[in-house]
Amino acid sequence: MSTLQTLIDATALGSIYALMAVGIGLVFGVLRLVNFAYGQLIMAGAYTLALTNGYNPALSILLCFAVVLGLTMTMEVVAFRPLRGTSPATMLAATFAISFLLQSIALLKFGALGKSVGTLTGLNRPIGHGSLIVRWIWIVAIVVAVAALAGLLLLLNRTSLGLQMRAAAADFRTASLLGVRANRVISLAVLLSGVLAATVSVILTVEQPYVTSDYALQDTIIVLVGVVVGGIDSLGSATLGGFALGFATSFLAAKLPVFGLGDPKYLYSAVFALVVIVLLLRPGGLFARRGQRAVERV
Repeated sequence: MSTLQTLIDATALGSIYALMAVGIGLVFGVLRLVNFAYGQLIMAGAYTLALTNGYNPALSILLCFAVVLGLTMTMEVVAFRPLRGTSPATMLAATFAISFLLQSIALLKFGALGKSVGTLTGLNRPIGHGSLIVRWIWIVAIVVAVAALAGLLLLLNRTSLGLQMRAAAADFRTASLLGVRANRVISLAVLLSGVLAATVSVILTVEQPYVTSDYALQDTIIVLVGVVVGGIDSLGSATLGGFALGFATSFLAAKLPVFGLGDPKYLYSAVFALVVIVLLLRPGGLFARRGQRAVERV
């Protein structure tokens, strides 16, 4: 495989991971919560697409968004909101429990064999017939990732609602006393993260159309690490971290077999060794601004 092809593949995967990082970073920004169940939201959307294979693609995608957003807001109302005043460790444990609960439900309902998704398969075809492969879905992933980050940054920095969201992130109680409807802006942030999870479901199932109960789980773990590596206290740096780790994972996957290290265990050993080195050199995050305050979360 040529180096240019490797770079294209790595950019495509990095863009999908960047989208996931935006959703995870947004929830962390307003709730100080690392949502480990984010991958199971993507899995739920993927199963919805698989179960609606015979439907009109637009209706299938609409149902995917409805299921993911319904689960997202259920998690917010049932788990996140009641636990908001507890310690971060308690909330993290709750997301672990939700993650494995949803995974177990999917395993019981659909079995271990999984299901295939046939929605929008045409987007996985290459553009043209040259030796360099560029798929339509990669273009979609890159455009959507850039648009999502730009739109969220505009919302947070240029609108009254964004200002309220940043205030709730900095100090929930004080923001409430000053008239900010903190519950509303936090619910909006969680809802936006659900929209991004549903978007990733559609894009990821075009590329990886076989859905199982652990679908997107490994991707979520890598993205969570990427968010920390980039700098979890800022949405921009967290997104860049997700992109960087996705890019590195794809690039090393292509290059390690050249050195006789094609086994996946070598790939993840190399990726996470790089993570350790980065965190030792820049514990605040690779892309975090020096001197950035901890309250600057979104």
